[in-house]
Amino acid sequence: METILLLIHTEPDGTLAKPALETLQAALTLGPISVGIVGEKTQAAANQIASCGATQFFAVEGADFVQPRYATDVTAAQALVQTAQATLILAPATSRWSRVLAGVAQRVGGCMETHVTGVVNNNGAVTVSRWYYRQRMEAQLSRTQRPWFLLIDPGSQPVWSGSSGTASVTPVAVELPALRTSVTGIRQPSADAQTIRPDAALLFVTGAGWTKKQADGQTHVPEAEKLIRTFLDKTRASLGSTKSLVDLGGEGQAVLSFLTHLNQIGQTGSTPRHQKGLATCCHGEEPHSVGWRFIKERRAISLDANCGWARGKADVVYVADAFAVMAKVNELL
Repeated sequence: METILLLIHTEPDGTLAKPALETLQAALTLGPISVGIVGEKTQAAANQIASCGATQFFAVEGADFVQPRYATDVTAAQALVQTAQATLILAPATSRWSRVLAGVAQRVGGCMETHVTGVVNNNGAVTVSRWYYRQRMEAQLSRTQRPWFLLIDPGSQPVWSGSSGTASVTPVAVELPALRTSVTGIRQPSADAQTIRPDAALLFVTGAGWTKKQADGQTHVPEAEKLIRTFLDKTRASLGSTKSLVDLGGEGQAVLSFLTHLNQIGQTGSTPRHQKGLATCCHGEEPHSVGWRFIKERRAISLDANCGWARGKADVVYVADAFAVMAKVNELL
């Protein structure tokens, strides 16, 4: 029988984020679990999921565990795994755990799977599902080697929605190595400058058509930037892009100034999981539309009535000028 450990970390305010609650829901489908928490203070996080039915709560806490740091996180995770004597460890694929859990697996003689999107317990035999090749191929696999670490992709599981309570937490002492790094601050773009919003309800995708010559024979990139930026500010949508538009910048052509390769959606980009998606000025060909596989409601604006979106890849296609449509939409908003 597997000894299952849910390995999670707190946010700066001491609570648990959505990926942690998703991973909790996945872990509960496998059987009885223990919970290991890392953070400055962990009692509030344990209370947040007190009614989940976990048999034990373990915690490594202190000022050294406020910020992500390899030396502290790998030591804390190793201590929790060994204290719980876990054979199966589930953790959310946050940047913090993705950076250190391979090292933990090496230290305890285990193995690890990344990009896990499903876990099933078939009469004691655990099988996981994961994606390969930019999420175009899905595999199901199992292993005999233990401990087995599973990094659960955020957005792939339902969110645990139980009630809070009061949890009994067992502290786990760790001896940290000499620390050579310290966190002196965080630099991040302002809320208005941030265009990638994973939790947004809507994905807004821009194509190369925004930078092409329009009906008057001229390009209108500044106008396109203003329309798109206004729409993003009013709707708080997440911004995506096609590969062709991102590549134009490297070719010296005029592009949207706020786009980077991180906005790219598709076969060589990301595969987001928003509820709705709106594509503009792109053809909807397979290398791009494959990145929409988890978007539940799809709409597109294109002047080409025979584009890829019109061939069954979108629920609604508006055959119209994106400049005119978005200007009207912004006016209505």
